[in-house]
Amino acid sequence: MEKRRMGRHGLEVPAICLGTMTFGLQVDEANSRTILDKAIDHQLTFLDTADAYPLGGTLDTLGETEAIIGRWMHDKGNRDDLIIATKCFAPTRRGPNNRGLSRQHIMESINKSLKRLKTDYVDLYQSHGFDPNTPIEETLRAFEDLVSSGKVRYLGCSNYPAWRLGEALRAADRLGVTGYVSVQPRYNLLYREIETELLPLCVDQGIGVIVYNPLAGGFLSGKYRPGQEPQAGTRFTLGSAAERYQARYWHDSQFQAVETLKAVVEGQGQDMVSVAIAWVLNQPGITSALIGASSPQQLDANLASASVVFDDELTAACEAVWWQLPRRPVQAGYR
Repeated sequence: MEKRRMGRHGLEVPAICLGTMTFGLQVDEANSRTILDKAIDHQLTFLDTADAYPLGGTLDTLGETEAIIGRWMHDKGNRDDLIIATKCFAPTRRGPNNRGLSRQHIMESINKSLKRLKTDYVDLYQSHGFDPNTPIEETLRAFEDLVSSGKVRYLGCSNYPAWRLGEALRAADRLGVTGYVSVQPRYNLLYREIETELLPLCVDQGIGVIVYNPLAGGFLSGKYRPGQEPQAGTRFTLGSAAERYQARYWHDSQFQAVETLKAVVEGQGQDMVSVAIAWVLNQPGITSALIGASSPQQLDANLASASVVFDDELTAACEAVWWQLPRRPVQAGYR
């Protein structure tokens, strides 16, 4: 497994990170453990989770993903062999102060995450989104206190546009605190918005980039056909996530773009999943790509991305995907 440094910082991580947001709802605990076992067998030791997972759940199921990982790590006794990343921001209970990046919510969230994960620290603690209602200084000071206390080793953010990340970096310098060492944005062949401003900022400032949705929620696997209904049990039908994923990808233009790419990929005897992940990892500034799996077998194509060879034909086909799509308004907040 290739290792890459987190931007200009000292942390080194595998180029592929196992995303776990399906654990506990889409994937039961037994299968989650099997997937985790196979990941470790292939030196995939970088795990990403959040207190808001499993994806598509309710307030009654939130946190179960962390709990599954915690029980698995406890049984395996392998905590020190892993890099664990989790997040806070989303509401995880009813009542006041139950969301966002206030000091109150951050302190409550890390303690609950550590308890579920059955560990004393997390390697990377990330804000799951930006909070327009809390001063960035309050958030950064609270995060710095977690680093000083030893509960957190590195800090990151997710779903920050370039101007928000720039604001956070400037505030960290002004306060004399560590600040964010990484950002986790959505990025794939069908969604390349971060290339305009966010990626250049990260390269310039030495910020690690851990991208999610490299397969567009499975859409880039090529298994979906125009006109069909979304398959039950996938992210396109899963609880509260279904509407979001259909809005992102379930459009005629995306179907056509994937079909065009698929003809080239399969004509070369290659796999759509492997090509999509390899393309992301080949882009300048990318540290790691988050991959998910609903079965151990699905990891195979993800891990095979290291063997993909891009000739001129495949490179041109991948490049054409984004540029043939109609432009849509950029959404503020969670993307």
